[in-house]
Amino acid sequence: MKRASRRPLWIAGLLATALVVTLILALAGTPAISPARLLDPAFAGSADGRIFWQLRLPRVLLGFLAGAALAIGGMVFQAVFRNPLATPFTLGVSTGASFGAAVAVKLGLVAGLLGFSSVSLFAFLGAALTVGIIYLLATVKQEFSTEVMLLAGVALSFLFSSAILLVQYLSDFTGSYQMVRWLMGDLNAVGFQRPLQLAAVLLPGALVVRWLCLDLNLILVGDDFARSRGVDVRRVRLVLFGVVSLLTGVVVSFCGPIGFIGMMVPHILRLLIGAEHRWLFWGSLLGGGIFLACCDWVARGLIFPAEVPVGIITALLGGPFFLWLLIRGRSSRYFM
Repeated sequence: MKRASRRPLWIAGLLATALVVTLILALAGTPAISPARLLDPAFAGSADGRIFWQLRLPRVLLGFLAGAALAIGGMVFQAVFRNPLATPFTLGVSTGASFGAAVAVKLGLVAGLLGFSSVSLFAFLGAALTVGIIYLLATVKQEFSTEVMLLAGVALSFLFSSAILLVQYLSDFTGSYQMVRWLMGDLNAVGFQRPLQLAAVLLPGALVVRWLCLDLNLILVGDDFARSRGVDVRRVRLVLFGVVSLLTGVVVSFCGPIGFIGMMVPHILRLLIGAEHRWLFWGSLLGGGIFLACCDWVARGLIFPAEVPVGIITALLGGPFFLWLLIRGRSSRYFM
């Protein structure tokens, strides 16, 4: 069976896996909840019901949505840069968001806006600042350059990392601990407010990416080839860059800088499904959500009753994967 004919099977399998995993992870834990309890009319008002509906299910959904957004962003950037190591974090968006959060903690801000905490708002502003600077640098000569964007992102990442260290040094012990803990990634959610807020951003952003998947296929072949097929390469890249940066900034503002998902998930699924982005989009969305939700389940139970930040789990998996990519090098299969 050829790869193209297997694509619907892969997507159907991932969809079924996502539904099953979401339910299982929401039921698993201490205390464990039987699936039969969900059918009990009195379950919602019980202690287990409150744990399920107010803590576990919102957390699993937040992890799924965040993982989906990060994986979609990685898929887009790997195609735009034609490099399996490219992710939204390559451009320093997460570091800029982390700097914004560190400033909010240092200033001791507690007020929020429209349900968003001050840390989340400042983190998003930091991500937006990074995106604005990179865009200005990339268009300063009236031309869109992926090389300039990549180098600008690396430079800004180092700059904001140094600024974070400075803010930590100037903070007291409590503030410094809050910054370090936030930088490790966190999927805590009470109620459905945070998952719904993230879904409100992810849905339109994902629709834009899906709409441009055919153009992304052509850009992956080459800019000249895409232009010969009527694609406005500069416009498509700018739109995709803006949408992915928005998704990444929102995820980081909610959950902290959770790395490597945008690199691992799209790369693995590209090897399985191929580089047809109209199919790879759905695979990355579902695969990224499953992956981060499962990583969070491991983080919750690894040293129970304590909890390991989920960013540590993804880094422990992503580090060896990154080295494997470096050793393996580029493969022609990546672009097929």
